[in-house]
Amino acid sequence: QVQLVESGGGYVQPWGSLKLSCVASGNIASANTMGWYRQAPANPREPVATITTGGSIWYADSVRGRFTVSRDNTKNTVYLQMNDLKPDDTAVYYCTLRQPYGGPDDQKSYWGQGTQVTVSL
Repeated sequence: QVQLVESGGGYVQPWGSLKLSCVASGNIASANTMGWYRQAPANPREPVATITTGGSIWYADSVRGRFTVSRDNTKNTVYLQMNDLKPDDTAVYYCTLRQPYGGPDDQKSYWGQGTQVTVSL
């Protein structure tokens, strides 16, 4: 099993910044993908940014240029630096880790409990 614990959410005014952190523990594979999803009220959960152990990065179009994902493999920690925040960024942000599980082509995703980010005047 893998456990994920997020921190760093909170309240911020538009154009402000926040940095989220997520620490993974447990049975972590040497090759994995960590990242962030978010879910706003009445909306489905959507991917925000992901990063592999090798450093390959993906961003949603809505956050590219404003958010930066990074990781410290020695600490099994992923970060999300969020700049120029907008009210539309308000959501619960979830940390995720995906890694091989079972067969060679099988993957399993683990999720944190979520941290609230609120962007408002």
